[in-house]
This record gives sequence, C-alpha cells and structure tokens, in this order.
Amino acid sequence: MPLALLALAIGAFGIGTTEFVIMGLLPEVAADYGVSIPTAGFLVTGYALGVVLGAPLMTVLGTRVPRKRMLMLLMGLFIAGNALSALAPAFEIMLTGRVVASLAHGAFFGIGSVVAAGLVAPGQKAGAIAMMFTGLTVANVVGVPLGTLVGQTLGWRVTFMLVAALGVLGLLGIARLVPDLPRPEGVRIRHELAAFRNVQVLLAMAMTVLGFGGVFAAITYITPMMTDVAGFADTSVTWLLVLFGLGMVGGNLIGGRFADRALMPMLYVSLGALAVTLAAFTLTAHSKAGAAVTVVLIGALGFATVPPLQKRVLDQAAGAPTLASAVNIGAFNLGNALAAWLGGIVIAAGLGWTAPNWVGAALAASALVLALVSGALERRTGVRQERGVRIVAAGAPEAPAAVPAHH
Repeated sequence: MPLALLALAIGAFGIGTTEFVIMGLLPEVAADYGVSIPTAGFLVTGYALGVVLGAPLMTVLGTRVPRKRMLMLLMGLFIAGNALSALAPAFEIMLTGRVVASLAHGAFFGIGSVVAAGLVAPGQKAGAIAMMFTGLTVANVVGVPLGTLVGQTLGWRVTFMLVAALGVLGLLGIARLVPDLPRPEGVRIRHELAAFRNVQVLLAMAMTVLGFGGVFAAITYITPMMTDVAGFADTSVTWLLVLFGLGMVGGNLIGGRFADRALMPMLYVSLGALAVTLAAFTLTAHSKAGAAVTVVLIGALGFATVPPLQKRVLDQAAGAPTLASAVNIGAFNLGNALAAWLGGIVIAAGLGWTAPNWVGAALAASALVLALVSGALERRTGVRQERGVRIVAAGAPEAPAAVPAHH
C-alpha cells in the first residue's frame, strides 16, 4: 500500500476524533458556557447535519480543483473549525466552529476514497479505502478516549487545540506524500449528478443509511443499556466503547480485504450477521460478558460494510464518482441521525432500554433485503448483456473468403 494512504489515514483520525469526542465532553462544555446538556447536544446534531449538507456542497465547489489541492483545502477548513471551537468565547461561536469543521468531513472521505482507490491496482481498491478508514476507526479506540481524558483533566479547549494540531499533521502529510493527481478532463457537475440516475448507486446509498443506522440505533443508547440493564459501573462505559472501536478496526480491515474478492457476498454476510447480532443484543445485554462480546461484534460487523459499500458506489458511479462518494459519506451520518431518533421513540414509548436493538436489527435486515435486490438486478443485467452479445454474434455476417491475388 502506498505511503500516501498514511497521510489520508491521519486526516481521517483527526476527523473521527473531533466527531465523537464531543459526546464525552458535553457536561464540561455545558458548564463552561452556562447552558443545559440538551442544549450542548446541538454541538453533536449540528456537526452531523453539517456533514450531510457539506458533503455535496464542498464536492461541487471542488469539481474544478485538482483532488490533492482540494484535500489540502478541506484539511485547512477542518483546522480552522476546530481552532475556532477551542477559542470560542460564546456557545454560538463554538457551534459555528463545529459546523465549519463538519463541512470538510464528507468531502474529505468522499474525495479521499477516490484518491485512495486510484493509488493502487484494481484488485486492491477496497483495501486501500479501508486503509484510509482505519484512521477513523482507530480514532474511536485511541483518539476519543484520550481526547475525553485530556478534556476532563486539562480542559475541553485543550482537546480541540490538539485536534486542530492533528489536522495540521494531516495537511502536511497530504502535501508531502499524496501525488499530484490532475482533475479528470471533461468532468462537469452534470456528469457527477448523472450518477444519481443509476439505481445501483441509490441502492448502495440506501444500504449505507440502513446498515450503519442499525449500528447506531444500539450504540447511541449504550450507556443506559450497559449501566441499567447489564449492571456495569458508569466508569466501565469508556472501556466498552474502546471494545466497540477495536471491533470497528478489525471489521474495517476484514471488509476491505474480502470486498476486493467478493463484494456482494461480503455485504450479504455482514448485513445478515449484523441483523442477527443486534436482535440477540436484547438478550445478551442482560449479561456483562455477553454484552461486552456483542458490543465488539456490532462494531466489527457494522464497519465491515463500510469499504464494500464505498467501493460499490465508486464502481457504479465510474467515470464521475467524486460527488456520489462524498454523498455516501453523508449517508452514514444520515443513518446515524435516523437511527438515534427511532431508538429514542421506542424508549419514550416505554419499551425499555434494549428496545433500540430491535430497531437496529430491523434496519440492518432492511439493508440486507436491498443488497439482495441489488445483486439480483446486477445478475439480470449481466444475463441481458450476455444474451445481447450472443445475438449480435449470431447475426453477424460471415467474413468473406480470401480472394487470391492475380498478378
């Protein structure tokens, strides 16, 4: 794998850290600004919405910019947003900083996926995408717990300054290691938008929303589930999230490896197993050991879908993949928001802390149904194309026999 992927992974590490570390620092931020914790929660919601909206917006704005330069500009935006968050004198300014940083998120992973896939041989594309996403998964194992610890001991502002410094490191790495990749000639916005007329691209994005949404239906409410149902102490939740992050790292690498060999079967297996595991979580959540093992499996199976889904979008939007790739990153965040909302509804209905697991299982099962539909459509299209080739070949006139030359 090219060293340039390391630079992309560092940028992904910083982005993953800033996205999730705020969840562990909400009480400190709320106390500092004198707002309630639900109000401080807008820092999470604002970031997620910024990703959904920023992914297509920044990608469209960058269509005339070479991809390496666009990645550097996005990291600059990320640095500015986190620095503004760290120095913000008022809550509204910090929220602005969070939104500014989030605008870089979707486009960075979208363009980065295209760049990563273009750096390697065709049979290694999903593995290269997975290598970049390793930065995001490792952030949940190292960056988020460490950032939370720093924020709780030295102050949350220090955490965001350190995240901004990670952005500087990622920017320098991209400038130094990523080769100059010329902007593809002839690609215009209408070409990028044309990808969304492909039903396979839309199916892949719907799978992204539902599949990863299934993961977040459970993980969003993991704290009350683990403390009130499984019986863990409050301090144990951090280590359970580390286990979840370790599962994400392993699942991401496995998904990248097998997606290059058999992409659709990898999706069938991972989505099916995820649906079963989430359903089982309603039972295993009542046991400390069972809950810990299940949390690892949810992280692994959930993130095993990420490289194949991202590669699926790239393959189906071939020729103009950048916007579709970035929008698919926004789809992950849309799935997170949708699942958290649905999980909250079933809890508010009095169905218990484990009820979101059923929601997650239903979402993952729906994603599996879409994957099966997508695979069936692809096979049907392949059969039609093969028949068309045969008909053309059968109807072609025979080549005339060679006529001897007369001198």
